[in-house]
Amino acid sequence: MKLATLKNGGRDGALVVVSRDLKWYRAVPHISATLQYALDHWGAVAPQLDEVYALLNAGGATGTVHGADADVKSFEQRLCHSPLPRAYQWADGSAYINHVELVRRARNAEVPASFYTDPLMYQGGSDSFIGPRDAIYALSEEWGIDLEAEVAVITGDVAMGATDAEAAHAIRLVLLVNDVSLRNLIPNELAKGFGFFQSKAASAFSPVAVTPDELGAEWNGSKLHLPLLVELNGQPFGKPNAGEDMTFNFAQLVAHAARTRELGAGTIIGSGTVSNKQGSLHGSSIANGGVGYCCLAEVRMYETIENGAPQTPYLRFGDSVRIEMRDGAGASIFGAIEQTVTHYQERAR
Repeated sequence: MKLATLKNGGRDGALVVVSRDLKWYRAVPHISATLQYALDHWGAVAPQLDEVYALLNAGGATGTVHGADADVKSFEQRLCHSPLPRAYQWADGSAYINHVELVRRARNAEVPASFYTDPLMYQGGSDSFIGPRDAIYALSEEWGIDLEAEVAVITGDVAMGATDAEAAHAIRLVLLVNDVSLRNLIPNELAKGFGFFQSKAASAFSPVAVTPDELGAEWNGSKLHLPLLVELNGQPFGKPNAGEDMTFNFAQLVAHAARTRELGAGTIIGSGTVSNKQGSLHGSSIANGGVGYCCLAEVRMYETIENGAPQTPYLRFGDSVRIEMRDGAGASIFGAIEQTVTHYQERAR
């Protein structure tokens, strides 16, 4: 099934069930007012939500005019918050080692052997996610504003020390994320030896989160085997396959996060920047027949490796980003993240 959260003036929004074609929705306050409540009571609530989902899809399949049902309304992605407007925990991995290899190679550093057997992961801010159509706010372009297009999962409760199989069973929902990074703030922060904080801005998630069964055969081995489509200022920028070159699958990432602690229902685990292995700078861009990139840092790494210095700038005020994933028939699965980089002072106007 497909679930979304509509903005309603409150911090946690209103949970709605969305039709498979993303055309219709039904609010379900009688079942669960928020997605967090649904996750906390998944065993009892999920079957009821699935019944609503089946009815929504049956109406579309039989040509029923949903407009005749006052409880069914037209779905508009611009009205969505992130499916979880705030979460108890947001931990982002770095499952695509190709991305890590490029970062290290650009500064002539080796990748430690442990990186291939033990996932990288940081704990991000989860108190103030932004909507998929909200602006990317910053106070300065000098911060090095970058997108990071990723896949993420939302879990139920996970026991400490969970096995990969147990972790896989705890995955409730799959969604997309733009994990915005402020690249020029990262070096000084990491030099302190205490990880990211200021260098990670608010993240935005796709309008819709879906249950793994909705993805069919494309959800295999706890990976999502479809291209992640990224546009920058209306032009194709990336289309790497999220199931390829993923060193650690989502079951492994969830189990890694739960190694020394329990994870509460509503924990979000990200894949890290989706990245496929490519031959060179010349052949890696979409224009040159490659699959492109899911972040600007990656193309800048290619430029540094081959030309000695990066030429592509980071995001500037007014730049736009679009992130989406489509099924084999070309239909949008999660809806689209569409954001414009905006000076924070504009928020008050």
